[in-house]
Amino acid sequence: MDISPDRELGDFLRSRRARIQPEEVGLPGHGRRRVPGLRREEVAQLAGVSVDYYIRLEQGRGPSVSDAVLDAVGRVLRLDDTEQEYLRTVARPAPAARRRAAAGSAPQKVRPGLRLLLDSIDKVPAFILGRRMDVLAWNALGDAVVGFSRMPPAERNMPRQVFLNPQAHEVYPDWPAVAAETVAYLRLDAGSHPHDRQLATLVGELSLGSEDFRRLWADHLVKEKTAGAKRMRHPVVGELTMPYETLTVSGEPDQMLVVYTPEPGSQTEERLRLLASWAATPAV
Repeated sequence: MDISPDRELGDFLRSRRARIQPEEVGLPGHGRRRVPGLRREEVAQLAGVSVDYYIRLEQGRGPSVSDAVLDAVGRVLRLDDTEQEYLRTVARPAPAARRRAAAGSAPQKVRPGLRLLLDSIDKVPAFILGRRMDVLAWNALGDAVVGFSRMPPAERNMPRQVFLNPQAHEVYPDWPAVAAETVAYLRLDAGSHPHDRQLATLVGELSLGSEDFRRLWADHLVKEKTAGAKRMRHPVVGELTMPYETLTVSGEPDQMLVVYTPEPGSQTEERLRLLASWAATPAV
């Protein structure tokens, strides 16, 4: 699967052009158009650059493009803050030395202090995500909710669980939203690490195994994983509605601490308490 920065930059810009109608930016919309949305020359005109310059940008031949140009293109294409930062990342990929490091296959490690921190969080589920949304570590209640310890190590990856697990639609009542969010974050990771062979392999496997993934990946959505809410169905305690917070780990920019934070006094909080008690009961 090709996730090279040149290909990604062009695909991303074309996908964003396609969603803007000419009338939205004050251009006439009548007449035959071979492609949906804005033409390349219209984006160039509105951004204040030459058509040739913009074409070279879409083709990945503008490595020295300035922030001013990228900001102007972003305004025309109505990019949000995350999309704008993503545009900068794919338009100006990392130097060769960083590319080689990103392509390495060394497994990520969680600091002992972080594992102790996870173990000290005993009232709510928590886990640490690494590159490619691999699950690197978890606390007892996180394991009781999601079942990380019962998964083969290679399957401890959130996109795999969302798209390749046959039970995913049952586990996530709002599966379409969960799927879109998962792909959008994975796309953001791909933009920052375009030469990661393991990521390319993962995207290829997901594309072969899931038509939904292929469709969502082609949309080129990008989104930060910061905060939100997720509904899950647990086979023991039933449905759980859990807001979550995601925190970047200091000193480990490719690791995130995800903590589910159920509303105090809610049914979910009570069910998590029951689940913690169930999980702590030794098997007879």
